[in-house]
Amino acid sequence: MNKNKELRKSLFYLLVLSIFLFVCLFFTFYIQIKEYQATNDQLISSLLEKVKEEYPEVTEEEMLDLLNAEEVKENDFLKQYGIDLDKEALSLKNQQRLEKMLPISLFFFAIYLIGIFLIVFFYNKSETKKIKQMTNYLSKINKKEYDMDMLSNSEDEFSLLKNEIYKTAITLNEQYLQSSEDKQVLKRSLSDISHQIKTPLTSITIRIDNLLEDPDMDKKTKNEFLKDIHRKVNNINFLVQSLLKLSRFDVHAIVFHNQEVYIQKILEDAIKNVSMLCELKEIKICIKNKTKDQLFCDSKWQTEAITNILKNAIEHSHKKDKIIISYTANKIYSKIQIQDQGKGIPPEDLPHIFERFYKGKNASSDSVGIGLALAKTIIEKNAGSISVDSKLGKGTVFTIKYFKI
Repeated sequence: MNKNKELRKSLFYLLVLSIFLFVCLFFTFYIQIKEYQATNDQLISSLLEKVKEEYPEVTEEEMLDLLNAEEVKENDFLKQYGIDLDKEALSLKNQQRLEKMLPISLFFFAIYLIGIFLIVFFYNKSETKKIKQMTNYLSKINKKEYDMDMLSNSEDEFSLLKNEIYKTAITLNEQYLQSSEDKQVLKRSLSDISHQIKTPLTSITIRIDNLLEDPDMDKKTKNEFLKDIHRKVNNINFLVQSLLKLSRFDVHAIVFHNQEVYIQKILEDAIKNVSMLCELKEIKICIKNKTKDQLFCDSKWQTEAITNILKNAIEHSHKKDKIIISYTANKIYSKIQIQDQGKGIPPEDLPHIFERFYKGKNASSDSVGIGLALAKTIIEKNAGSISVDSKLGKGTVFTIKYFKI
């Protein structure tokens, strides 16, 4: 009740009306009693004077004893003159006053009843109006109309309910928008997958057709075709897996399981993942200034991000080049730098290298343009950032910072 402003207001009006009625009735009855007493005293005084004149032997003490007697005997003397004291006053003047005061009392009582009715009526009308508002709001929500300004600063139950409905509407709207966005992301991802695998699948189909049409193909050519098919299948597998991971990030379906992990461990696991590629190009990866610094992160995903960056570095490196990894830490962030000695990235390509399916001028024919985009997404999801600096003919440096939050 303390929180219901309308109810408190209605009760206040009812209290004021009750006090007003009590005061009016009190003064009405007070005046009536005083006038009734004055008339009675005048009549008794006149009667005593008359008795004294007619019966001088009656003393004043006897008359006063008669007036102040504790027991008054029932007397039917006046009834023979048609006066019933149970129904009317002995004095005609007093009877008139009684009949005059009765309508006044009834008038005040009627005002009181009308006031109560009006208070209850307007209170119910106000409550009904609020219920209709709630109904309209819920109806709009059911129609997916969420652009409603429903916040209220009052503290009654309806205002609290209104605020909760507003919060629910906002939540539903966000879920609706997120659902629509998720559908668009899924649609775009499926379109990307379809577009990106179309060319390698066509190439694979041609190679297989050649093998089927020429069963006597020389062994060297056949092996080249099979290696080409194997490489393209691996590329397709990498592409599909990467796109699916990106799609899961887009729809917030991936939850990181963060814990303290040594940076050294992440880097060593990433190097193991690219060991076969390093052997093919005789590339050596070195880790400088090894320390016991740790990251609070999901080691599995951050290892994948570093792996993709190393793959990019290997792709752009020359045979027998060296890739150097260094890392440092301070109170604000931990920094990892991956530096290659490769061909470098043209200045016009630098702003786009983290975009999906972007292939720079120096990209290899097997590049699908998805690895760096996935790496950037993973790093940023773990409170990190990634930047790149490159010079043509001198190599590229990727700088990753994990901020301590």
